[in-house]
Amino acid sequence: MAQLSQAITIYLGSTICIVGIIGGFLNILVFLTLRTFNEKSCGFYLIVMSFVNIGNLTTGLLSRILISGFHLDWTLISPFYCKFRWYGLQFGVLTSFTCTWLTAIDQYLSTNRRIEWRRWSSIKLAHRVMAAFIIVWLLHGIPYLIYFDLVQSPITDKLVCASVNKILQYYHTYGYLILFAGIIPLVITGIFGLLARRNVRHTVNGTISLVQRYLDQQLTKMVLSQLFYNFIFTFPYTMLTTIMSFIPAVNDSLISTRLDFANVMTILVYYMSFASPFCIYTCTSERFRQQLTYVLLDVHLKRWRRSPSIIINAMASSQVEKGETSAV
Repeated sequence: MAQLSQAITIYLGSTICIVGIIGGFLNILVFLTLRTFNEKSCGFYLIVMSFVNIGNLTTGLLSRILISGFHLDWTLISPFYCKFRWYGLQFGVLTSFTCTWLTAIDQYLSTNRRIEWRRWSSIKLAHRVMAAFIIVWLLHGIPYLIYFDLVQSPITDKLVCASVNKILQYYHTYGYLILFAGIIPLVITGIFGLLARRNVRHTVNGTISLVQRYLDQQLTKMVLSQLFYNFIFTFPYTMLTTIMSFIPAVNDSLISTRLDFANVMTILVYYMSFASPFCIYTCTSERFRQQLTYVLLDVHLKRWRRSPSIIINAMASSQVEKGETSAV
């Protein structure tokens, strides 16, 4: 089972990492190119989330592949990396999930019938709210820098990267993993996502322009689809973490091996919540597929083709000017 876990981690984990990073960059390309996204607060949250998801995959999943797939654990080599990895993980995960439920709340506000509520869906306000949460999550991770270190495991007698503070151990399991990175994002995103969907369905003709209505429908569909798959991807790891927190230390090697296998598998599935947004948007939104095609082919490909011709024309013009000058 250990060899199976290692093989799955290497091949499946690498696939998730590569697809997620490429998809994240394509999301950023579309969101930054089109004004329908980069001038809206909802689009701003999606841009930030795409950047953070790439960071989660490169720092979190990549190190998980090295640990479980190649038995190369840098956290056991460097105490600083032990601290920094958990600090970066908690910041990236919480920021990504924060962007998800802020997007759902923003969609509820932007699709509301009341004009005064729609005014809260502002790009300037989104910048301030996002900056505030980034500062909060950066400060939130300071205990990880202080109390995470290389300690001797009482079960295996091996060095592990873990918290040396009992209070932080309990908070890490019940506060961070189960509450902030599990239940709260799913609940908030679910409630406001469904409210936004109801707003879009009951939009009164004339209160919102037709173009705006189509964009709201697209964004609401994208947010709800991501909520559904985030629940599928994060629920197994959250449940396993909760169950294992109530189970005493297991001395049976067979049970311990099976629990380790289940833990590795649920972690890989968990990282799919950061790797899957592009695939979700592409599969669920026909308009996003059209926008992606337009951005890649009609905007950037044509710009790339024009660039060499512009350079050649400029060189030709300079040569002509030199010839004219020499003739004079």
